[in-house]
Amino acid sequence: MTKDEVLAKIHDIGIIPGIRTSSAEDGRFAAEAIAKGGIPVVEITMTVPRAIDVISDMARNSPNVIVGAGTVLDLETARQCLDSGAAFLTSPGLNLKIVEFAIKQNILVIAGAMTPTEVITAWQAGSQLVKVFPCAPIGGPAYIKALRGPFPQVSMIAAGGVNQTTAADFILAGAAALGIGGRLIPRTAIERREPEQISELARRFLRIVHKARSKTSQRN
Repeated sequence: MTKDEVLAKIHDIGIIPGIRTSSAEDGRFAAEAIAKGGIPVVEITMTVPRAIDVISDMARNSPNVIVGAGTVLDLETARQCLDSGAAFLTSPGLNLKIVEFAIKQNILVIAGAMTPTEVITAWQAGSQLVKVFPCAPIGGPAYIKALRGPFPQVSMIAAGGVNQTTAADFILAGAAALGIGGRLIPRTAIERREPEQISELARRFLRIVHKARSKTSQRN
């Protein structure tokens, strides 16, 4: 998929599942369960053992799933992820070298940011989506709403502490999408090999996002 197609798909779905597992096998298991639940986008974080191998495997064998790389902290890792077939790169913080690299390679980059200065710097550097992280500890939906005031043109992803109780509030506050980890991919479901639990959570979060977006449309 092209950069614009990946961006459009993320906007459409409104959720980027962040996979942080203790093994490559668990990562593949989680990604497949999420896709079956209706979210054909996954972010394989670099904290997963052999994460780059997982990305490469999924890029080759799961053509209907958009596989991105998460927790990319340096330029060399960004290069390896791109070579493995990653469709997008994300980072928990702002690294302008990674943003510049992704733009040159014509791949979607989602820079991390927390402060207003970081948000506008990431956006001006070319990050078409900006991941506000960690959201919950610094104000939750209220913080997203506060940022949207001066930066209505910036598409923000709320990540860090998003759960079923707060997901709708983040969307109503103006988040373009949600980054969700453990609340979508419970460790126990992976350990017990219960894919349907993960798939059902994916469907549940999708319903929450869809309903919140409907309310936003009606409100506008």
